[in-house]
This record gives sequence, C-alpha cells and structure tokens, in this order.
Amino acid sequence: MARAPVRRRLAALDPEDLGVISAHVQDARVAVGDIHWRQREKRLVIGMRRVDWDQTLNGIPEPDRLISALRFDRVLACKARDIDMAAPETVLDLIGIEFNPAEAPGGSALLLFAGGGALRLDVECLECELADLGPDDLGADEGEGEPVPPGPAPAAPAAGEG
Repeated sequence: MARAPVRRRLAALDPEDLGVISAHVQDARVAVGDIHWRQREKRLVIGMRRVDWDQTLNGIPEPDRLISALRFDRVLACKARDIDMAAPETVLDLIGIEFNPAEAPGGSALLLFAGGGALRLDVECLECELADLGPDDLGADEGEGEPVPPGPAPAAPAAGEG
C-alpha cells in the first residue's frame, strides 16, 4: 500500500531557512506560464511540480512529484534573465535558490534554472513560503521528456532528406 505524500508547508525568514526550501525545490519543473509576478501586491507566486524527496530518502528510486506553490512576499522588483516570459509552455528546471543580503533586512533572492535562466527578486526582507498542494497524479509527464541541455540547435535536414 502506497503511503500518502507528506504535504509540507515551509516558511523562510532568513537565508538558512531559504536553504531548506531550496533543497526541497531542487529539480522542480516550472512552466513559465506558472510564474506570476503581482507587482501591486509585491508578491511572486510560482506553481511547480517538485520531486517528493521524502520518497527518495525512503529508498524509492523514482520518486513521484508533488504540485507545490512557492511564494515570495515584499518583493520590490522581479527581473528575468534568459527566460522567455512570452513562452508560457516552456518548462524550466529549478536548480536552487540563494539569498544575497543588501542593506538589512533587504537583499536579493536568486532563483537559478538549468540552462542559465534566472529570476532575481529584490526584496524588502526575506519572506518565502513553500506549500505542497497535493500529488501530481494528472499524468503531467505525458509528452514531457528530460530537459534538453543548452547548446547549438540541431542542423536542419539537407534538401531531399526526410
């Protein structure tokens, strides 16, 4: 009998707490269309499919994914690098999150994605929450392969080749 996944709800108010959240979201898949910058609310919300690392710790070689939401509050600015925000179907792989302090209590949270993409959040102070919403049991892996590493585009077939 399969064990129900643990639904986590984690908060980060300092860089050490953010390190814990970063470990839990490592290798999460994020569709660009699930990144929501709410400038008037000073909030960034990201929907994601994160690895259930508890299953890995329990010896399951191919863990399931969980639908989760990552939220940052008190965000003064949100800037993207090497992420096409006009391509909502693009799926990014989150590598991790780090915090670079500035004048206390503010700083920048940096979300790093495979392939060199990044989101930089300038924050008044660090306020982050990760909440699991449930198991990813909707067949979300259909049509989705492993991420393609960055590099040159494949050559087009020569004329006459199929």
